[in-house]
Amino acid sequence: MKHVWKGLGRALYFVSALILIMSTLSLKTSPVLAETAQKNGQGPEVTYFKLENGLDVVVIPDHRAPVVTHMVWYRVGAADEAPGVSGIAHFLEHLMFKGTEKIAPGQFSKIIARHGGEDNAFTSQDVTAYFQRVAKENLPMVMEMEADRMSNLKLLEKDVLTERDVILEERRSRIENSPNSLLSEQISAALYLSHPYGIPVIGWMHEMAKLSRKDALNHYKKYYAPNNAILIVAGDVTPDEVKKLADKFYGPVKRGPDLEERERPMEPNPVAPRKVVLEDARAGKLSWQRHYLAPSYKTAPKGDSEALELLMKVAVEGTTSRFYKKLVVADKLASSAGGGYSPSGMDYGSLYVYAVPAKGVTVEQIEKAVDELFDDIRTNGISELELNRARNAYIADYIYGNDSQSGLARRYGFSLSTGWTIKDIESYPDRLKEVGVDDLKRVAEKYLDLKASVTGILKPKPKLVAETKK
Repeated sequence: MKHVWKGLGRALYFVSALILIMSTLSLKTSPVLAETAQKNGQGPEVTYFKLENGLDVVVIPDHRAPVVTHMVWYRVGAADEAPGVSGIAHFLEHLMFKGTEKIAPGQFSKIIARHGGEDNAFTSQDVTAYFQRVAKENLPMVMEMEADRMSNLKLLEKDVLTERDVILEERRSRIENSPNSLLSEQISAALYLSHPYGIPVIGWMHEMAKLSRKDALNHYKKYYAPNNAILIVAGDVTPDEVKKLADKFYGPVKRGPDLEERERPMEPNPVAPRKVVLEDARAGKLSWQRHYLAPSYKTAPKGDSEALELLMKVAVEGTTSRFYKKLVVADKLASSAGGGYSPSGMDYGSLYVYAVPAKGVTVEQIEKAVDELFDDIRTNGISELELNRARNAYIADYIYGNDSQSGLARRYGFSLSTGWTIKDIESYPDRLKEVGVDDLKRVAEKYLDLKASVTGILKPKPKLVAETKK
């Protein structure tokens, strides 16, 4: 149930948003929110307020069914870990289900399930989040439980050791037993020379094996506090209802230490492309991929991230992309091909492209086709028709995302936790409309730079089979 968050989903790719910090304790809609809602009419009426202890609260009404999604987002992820304890953020996520004085170990999820709800948690490089989806009448119950473990987590040594075995087995099954996962891990380590995004969220095996109760409690005491968290409640509620419940259950939780703004080591200017080759007998087919270091929504110059998203949609994403049509359909150089832009990191994003060569096709042929594709875009750009098709697809996805209660909770929660504003989220369609064909050509020239890339190749390794004489 508890797991490393492998992907943020399309809804989160659209949004990169930080909450507007308001000092008022009264309940009211932000003027920015009111202005945005009136301007585009494409989203819910979102309300924000802050408790005295520093907890940010966002309410997203959705009255179509008597159900609510309750999420607590902590502004801490794997990239915030101290050196030598990689995986502690994910480990603590597991340990948060071990109970408090009020809740016995292992009972948190069982209580939710007995009331017909569901719960889970996830860890990424930038956030750790816990969520429940329950009937409206059970919202007070989950608020009380989540507020309790925000400050009253109880960890027994035997439970810590048992759960450490669980995460070690998780790494073995998800990473060590998967050649593709091992290659992806090595690509990230090569892409980020200085930034902690090069360290896997789940952690390195040799460091995970040493994680202790003390490590977990140190991480918990430093980062798990209302003034380092955002509460998102989406569903059949009103702002007044949520305010009363939040004051009752989260209000008494003591404020934690005031943390400095998150600042991580930045990447040096790239000077040479890198290549990672993994040979593994478990690999079914030869595969090729390339990743380019790129800015995220938060760090990109104005308009660049939107242009990159549209560029990669036209160039490599999906079966309508230029890449797929040429490599798979026309030239039959690959059995599958694709790519995209991952812009959701707090500090960095990446551009990526991949292909599985057809039988008899070499890696060099794939690389030549990729280089020709990007060279053509740099030289000749793309058409207005291609741009409009990509833009309309993203705007449609954004609007459809407003129909998902849990999707909205994740959209706002992740974005606000990583440093953007509510206005940034809601102005996404308008920003896409400002991108022109010249912008796509410009960002292709700027960011599709081989010096800022890592190429990964997975090769099947012949198995050694002993011959037996008859």
